[in-house]
Amino acid sequence: MKSLKKRRRIQVLLAASVALLLATALIGYGFRDGINLYRAPTQVVEEPPSDGEVFRLGGLVEEGSLIRGQGEVIAFSVTDGAYTIPVRFAGVLPDLFEEGQGMIGTGRMEGDIFVASEILAKHDENYMPKEVEDSLRATGVYKDPNS
Repeated sequence: MKSLKKRRRIQVLLAASVALLLATALIGYGFRDGINLYRAPTQVVEEPPSDGEVFRLGGLVEEGSLIRGQGEVIAFSVTDGAYTIPVRFAGVLPDLFEEGQGMIGTGRMEGDIFVASEILAKHDENYMPKEVEDSLRATGVYKDPNS
C-alpha cells in the first residue's frame, strides 16, 4: 500500500514538473519578439547588436540634426554625450518631439543607421525616460531640471 502511494506521488510530481517546464517554454516562445532591450548610443557602439535584433535606443536628440525628408521620412541623431547614432524614421513623430530632448526609439540597426519603427518622446518639459536619464548620468551629460 505504501509503495503505491509513493509511486503515485512521484508520478504527480513528474507530471507537474513537465507541465511547468512546458508552460515556461511556451511563455518564453511567446515573448521572443516582445522583449526589447534598452541601449544607449555608447552601448550600441561598444557592443554592436546582432543582425536583425530589435532593441530600444535612447538618448538626447542632437541639436541641429533633425532633417525632414520627402513625405514621412525623418532623419536625426541620438546622442548620450559620448557617441552619436544616426536614426531614420518613417512615420509621424510625437507632438512633443524636438531637438535637445530625450527620446526612445524601437527598431534595428541597418549598417550604421538605426531604423526606428516607433518613437517615444517626453510628455512634459521635466520628464525624461529613466533609462535615458541613467545613461546620460553615466556619461556626465545629464543636467537635472530641478537644480
